[in-house]
Amino acid sequence: MAPLEDLAALVAVARHGGFRIATRATGTSASGLSEAIRRLEARLGVRLLHRTTRSVTPTEAGGRLLARLRPALEELDQALDVVNDLKNKPAGRLRLNVPISASRLVLPRIVPAFLAAYPEVELDVVAEDRFVDVLAEGFDAGIRYGERLEKDMVAIPIGPRTQRFAVGASSAYLEEHGRPRHPRDLLRHACIRGRFSSGASPAWEFARGGQTIELDVKGPLVVGLGGTADLAVDAAIAGAGVVYLFEEWLAPHFARGELEPVLAAWWPSFSGPFLYYAGRRQLPAPLRAFVDFVKAFGNGQPPG
Repeated sequence: MAPLEDLAALVAVARHGGFRIATRATGTSASGLSEAIRRLEARLGVRLLHRTTRSVTPTEAGGRLLARLRPALEELDQALDVVNDLKNKPAGRLRLNVPISASRLVLPRIVPAFLAAYPEVELDVVAEDRFVDVLAEGFDAGIRYGERLEKDMVAIPIGPRTQRFAVGASSAYLEEHGRPRHPRDLLRHACIRGRFSSGASPAWEFARGGQTIELDVKGPLVVGLGGTADLAVDAAIAGAGVVYLFEEWLAPHFARGELEPVLAAWWPSFSGPFLYYAGRRQLPAPLRAFVDFVKAFGNGQPPG
């Protein structure tokens, strides 16, 4: 019988389509994964993966083996995870994929208390603005907004249930260029725009009294949404233009007087984020603990 570690290595590399992503997801070195698959192929006497410089795909034999292995290994993981129910505290690693905004505005309110309540859980958080398949990339769960939720996943609220986008600029900029009275006035202003990693630059949305306005604003600075959003804020504080971002992100700068709120009556609100995960019958103990903790946290119950 082939060692379970070698079989798990094959599943991980095939699931992620290569050694690099599988390494990140499993915490195993690329050389370790490669050696495990080499041993497995030698034991079975057949090639299991096609390897090129750009991709790794299963051979026919590898595909047949993987079709049987995936459910078997998942059942094995769930069986082993039952042991966690006998412990006072769940243990193990929990991997989350979240937007950068959530890592800044949502998780800081939850993570410290969760880690204090479950000290044997290792929380591994990857924050990025690209939309990923959390299961395919080895994550246990993710945080997303409603329009990006996959229909076959379970979703529970996490963080504020309503959020708003806010607009701000420095007093010096507004004194020089004038204070907008209507969203369309922004078309004559230097607006600091955001861009997703896909290259898309979202419109600025405004809403008031049932009226919704979307603007394709212009300006001298474009920043990546998430990772370089602080650059947009710093540029606005320095007088380079008008910034449009989560209200919670800009609130400290409003409070300190570094930025002035602009068009506050038009700031649009939207539904807050969700924690989402696959609806398996038995969740891994660290994920189950986090789900229960998030539910209790949202209901105002004591953590732990």
